[in-house]
Amino acid sequence: MDIRIGIGFDIHRLVDGRRLVLGGVELESSVGLEGHSDGDVILHAITDAILGAAGLGDIGEHFPDTDPEWKDADSAAFLLHAVKLADQWNLEVGNVDVNVLAERPKLGPAKKEIRRRVAELLGVDADRVNIKARTMEQLGPIGEGQAIGCQAVVLLAGP
Repeated sequence: MDIRIGIGFDIHRLVDGRRLVLGGVELESSVGLEGHSDGDVILHAITDAILGAAGLGDIGEHFPDTDPEWKDADSAAFLLHAVKLADQWNLEVGNVDVNVLAERPKLGPAKKEIRRRVAELLGVDADRVNIKARTMEQLGPIGEGQAIGCQAVVLLAGP
């Protein structure tokens, strides 16, 4: 059996006047994530982890932020692309573990919905997706509420 592990990371600045989308779920917030696409750090980190595990580069190679096609794009398209590429190599998502690093907003109430949406996008049962929320104890730009970051680890398995 072919077992591969990938790690993804993303961070975006919080700004006024943008929607806040995390894990494909739009959250009520007075601020959103700055980015060329919708800035969804969760889907970006998982996409990068899948691409890394499959040995297929990184999200910037597939979806450059200099390409106007991806301006304000739904990051679900990035994740679905990575899953399709992994599938072409006969690799399936075994499980995903995610750390969302945010001081604000509090994600507790949204974690279940984010987990369900990520599982849906990946085509796996929700018990294969874990979403954790962490603060940065008021340290650095994330801890000061200026940004949200995300780490993701993905296990891909094939024949």
